[in-house]
Amino acid sequence: MTVDLAPPPVVVTAPLREPDPARLAAAHGLSASGVRPPLPEYVRQLWARRHFVVAYATSRLTAMYATAKLGQAWQVMTPLLNAGVYYLVFGLLLGTSHGIAHYIPYLCTGVFVFNFTQSSALSGTRAISDNLGLIRVLHFPRACLPIAVTLIQLQQLLFSMGVLGAIVLACGVPLTAHWLLAVPALLLQCVFNAGMALALARIGAKVTDVAQLLPFLLRTWMYFCGIFYDLRVFTAHAPHWVAAVLEANPGLVYLALTRYALIDTVTARSLPAHVWPLALGWAVVMGVGGFVFFWKAEEQYGRG
Repeated sequence: MTVDLAPPPVVVTAPLREPDPARLAAAHGLSASGVRPPLPEYVRQLWARRHFVVAYATSRLTAMYATAKLGQAWQVMTPLLNAGVYYLVFGLLLGTSHGIAHYIPYLCTGVFVFNFTQSSALSGTRAISDNLGLIRVLHFPRACLPIAVTLIQLQQLLFSMGVLGAIVLACGVPLTAHWLLAVPALLLQCVFNAGMALALARIGAKVTDVAQLLPFLLRTWMYFCGIFYDLRVFTAHAPHWVAAVLEANPGLVYLALTRYALIDTVTARSLPAHVWPLALGWAVVMGVGGFVFFWKAEEQYGRG
């Protein structure tokens, strides 16, 4: 009897291949969470949540003054108090009111309109960082937040415009159909502000120190917008290119159009050259550019 001591044959089996996650997800109709959608799809999603944007803005505006005894009155009192301080400093002490007819409406219009842009920029910078809890819990287009804060500032402006209209009439300026020009001017400014808020929201989400620096930049910008004085007095003897740059300033453009609409002593000759094309151009460039700039970092918001 013989014993076969030969080792058993070795069977070589191919290693099991891990399934491709992408193919597995596609086979079951799954998609990655938080991936930035294409721009047309992103716009469609944003439009589908327009009611959320309006409701969010309205509730935030109501809660903003809930603990104040005067409540919603501060929406009007804040710019009025600012206008009073500026009138004391610039109109009376520095004498910038000389040569400007209806200086009080002129000043109040400047303060109210620029405050709309300034507040939109400041709120937009914190739109992401102040809502991290909401971003990490719910899935929605993050552009809803900067647009909502712009809508909050627009609602505050509408309250202020009612008071501004009363101030203008009280100072002897007549009510005419020319006031209707304020509507397209403010709508174009709203688009510009929304685009700026979107751009600053992305920057502020990445670099939080921007929120500390921005008030100083906005204050500097304010002095170049002719809020307290007629800017042409200072550019009359300046080089042509300096005057052209200052007059193309979007803060001045929207401000000048609103003054032209409401105050009869502000004539077309006092407006910057090509003012309506400038207003439209700034709205398109900043509105579209800010939106695309924000969308490109959509998947980064709320992480880290």
